Amino acid sequence: MNRNTLAALSLTASLSLTLAACGSGGGTAQSPAPAASTPPAASGAPSGGVEDGVLTVGMECAYAPYNWTQMDDSNGAVPISNVPGAYANGYDVMIAQRICDANGWELEVVSTAWDSLTPALQSGTIDVAIAGQSMTADRMAQVDMAGPYYYADIVCLTTAGSAYAAAQGIADLAGGRCTAQSGTIWYDTCLPQIPDAQIQTAAETAPAMVMQLQTGAVDFVCTDLPTATAAAANDSDLIVLNFAGTEGDFQFASEAERAENVNIGMSVAKGSTELLDAINAVLDGMTADDFNTLMDQAIAVQPEV
Repeated sequence: MNRNTLAALSLTASLSLTLAACGSGGGTAQSPAPAASTPPAASGAPSGGVEDGVLTVGMECAYAPYNWTQMDDSNGAVPISNVPGAYANGYDVMIAQRICDANGWELEVVSTAWDSLTPALQSGTIDVAIAGQSMTADRMAQVDMAGPYYYADIVCLTTAGSAYAAAQGIADLAGGRCTAQSGTIWYDTCLPQIPDAQIQTAAETAPAMVMQLQTGAVDFVCTDLPTATAAAANDSDLIVLNFAGTEGDFQFASEAERAENVNIGMSVAKGSTELLDAINAVLDGMTADDFNTLMDQAIAVQPEV
C-alpha cells in the first residue's frame, strides 16, 4: 500500500473485517449496487463527472476508524452494495456523505481490497477511493488525489505491560518484535529505522495487525494515530506511543516527504478533473479541527470488540 496511510483501534469482528493507512497498499473491488441516498442539492450543483448522480466509493470496510463493516444502519451507516446485508461506517463514510450532500449525489459504498483500489479506479468500477490512503508520490503517479482530508501522525502501539510502554523515541524500541500492515510506509520505511528491530511478517489488515499485538506475537506495531487511537479506545490494555515533533520520531529525507506520508487523500482516476474539483471544493471548506472532530465521532461509534 502506499498506504501509510495510508490510523487506532483494536477491533471487533467487524473490525476484523475492518482497519490501515497509509503508506502504500490496497482492498477488493466487486460489483456495485445502489446504497443510501442523500438529500438533493440545489440545482446547478456540479456533476463532478458522476453522470448518474451516484458517487461510487471504494474502501476496505475493514480499517477502523476510517471504515468498517457493521450489520445494521445505526449511526449513519450505509449499505455495502456488493455485500448483501452489510453496512459501512466510519470516518471515510461520514466524509463521503458530506461530499455527496454538497453535490446532490447518492452515496454507494463498494467493499474493495486495499490492493484493488487503484485497479478499480482505472477500470471504472468505482469513482473514488476513500480509504485512508497517504498522498505519496508513488501513489499519485498512478492516480489523481483530492485532499488532504486528514493529517495522520505515524505512531506505535504497544501494551501496558510491555517493556516498551515508556518509550520516548524509536531508539527505546530497539530489539523489539514488531510488525505493521503490508504495503504501508509503516512497514517498509518506519520499522527498519528502529535499531535491531525484529520485524515480523506484515499483517494483511489492520485488525490482524492489532491482533498480533494483543496475542503477544509482537511487542509493538507501527500505524497511524487514528488507527492506534481507535484500537486503544476498544482495549484499555493498549498504549499509543506518539513521538511526533520530537528527536525520537521516525525520520524522512525532507518535510515534504514526511507530509506526503502523513497527509491522507482520496484517489480518483487520472484526468478526472471535474470530480477532483468537486471533492476539493468540499474539503477546502473544512479545517484540521473539522477533520479531528469528525474522526472523534467515528472513534466514538466504532464497533466494540
